[in-house]
Amino acid sequence: MIKNYSDYLVSKLTPVLLLIMTGTFVIGSSLMLYPTAYAATKTPQTILVLGDSLSGSYGINADEGWVSLLQQQVSQHGFNYKVVNTSVSGDTTRTGLSRIEPALKTHQPDIVIIALGGNDGLRGLPFSEIENSLSRIIELCKTQGADMLLVGVRLPPNYGQAYTDKFAELYRRLADRYEVPLVARMLDQVADNRELMQQDGIHPTAEAQPLVMENVWAGLKPVLDQSKAEK
Repeated sequence: MIKNYSDYLVSKLTPVLLLIMTGTFVIGSSLMLYPTAYAATKTPQTILVLGDSLSGSYGINADEGWVSLLQQQVSQHGFNYKVVNTSVSGDTTRTGLSRIEPALKTHQPDIVIIALGGNDGLRGLPFSEIENSLSRIIELCKTQGADMLLVGVRLPPNYGQAYTDKFAELYRRLADRYEVPLVARMLDQVADNRELMQQDGIHPTAEAQPLVMENVWAGLKPVLDQSKAEK
């Protein structure tokens, strides 16, 4: 006969409570482990895209743009990240620099994709100004502790070989100096195909966005893999 019913309940329920708290359940002779609800709702990390109209879905629906497609790609590959797009049409590296600090403070990104400079090049802004602005953006992201991916573009050939080569070299120099991975040509396999470009000859069509996303993804995935390995 049970003398103390309260003690009896404690003795029977304690093992069950422990199993629930640890997410471990025994069925028959097999041990099965289940993640707790806490682990299943882990807060995603953040990828911040700092870009211009090439990243801002200019002339197409936002859900057709490469940034939206990148979110799908990241999730499909099992990375727990949300992609935040802060791109603004017409942005230069200078205006991007003015926006990066508030964006870092607001979104606390783990990775920043810097996709600026195309408008600077098209407007013929001094290379020194472009490089200084991008340098400062990179330094601010480093101070935040964020990993980065630098994304460049190739200027149209009518700007002349010497000018376009110097513009491309600017990105390579920054990538080497700060040890930041580089996607040298965001519109690789796109810009040279008139059918994949809008009538302005500058912005890709909706049909081109998967190619743009794949170009960026080729540079981003190693960053994600490294970040995952370090955790």
